Amino acid sequence: MSAHYLIDESGSVLRLVDESLRAWHAGAGDWGGTGDVNSRSIGIELQNDGTSPFPETQMAALEWVLGGILERWDIPPEGVIAHSDMAPDRKTDPGPRFDWRRLARTGVSVWPEAADPGDFRADARAFGYADAPVEVIAAAFRLRFRPWAKGPVDDIDRALMAGLVARWSVDRVQRTA
Repeated sequence: MSAHYLIDESGSVLRLVDESLRAWHAGAGDWGGTGDVNSRSIGIELQNDGTSPFPETQMAALEWVLGGILERWDIPPEGVIAHSDMAPDRKTDPGPRFDWRRLARTGVSVWPEAADPGDFRADARAFGYADAPVEVIAAAFRLRFRPWAKGPVDDIDRALMAGLVARWSVDRVQRTA
């Protein structure tokens, strides 16, 4: 395993692989209908045990690193994903304690706003998730946007996923690029 960057809990940033080179951080997965995420992404690993909150210093360093990457490579905020997004059947990081909402507030990621509930699976595919069983996609989606939610997909899940598609769809980004 390798990544382009490692950010430890103190906020120290280690550059491990040049951004122009391929790293092996993601493993097998799919996002936006394209596999081989390693060849088309910049990987950032965060030191965390998976159950602890991410320290302020680490989050601030991540925002700084992400801001630079997005600017240098002209990546929109919806291009920032988790391992759990691109490999939902086998990855759970960065985990339920990661503050995605904070990243969205600073413009380096996205956060859903509810829309009229739609077809969860179809909307998940339009947003970028791979074609997988709805339970697998729901678990990944909830890990990122509703880590407290349990049970089958509900109208809140459908409304939030529809909101993501309405504003941040991978298809829309590809059409306008």
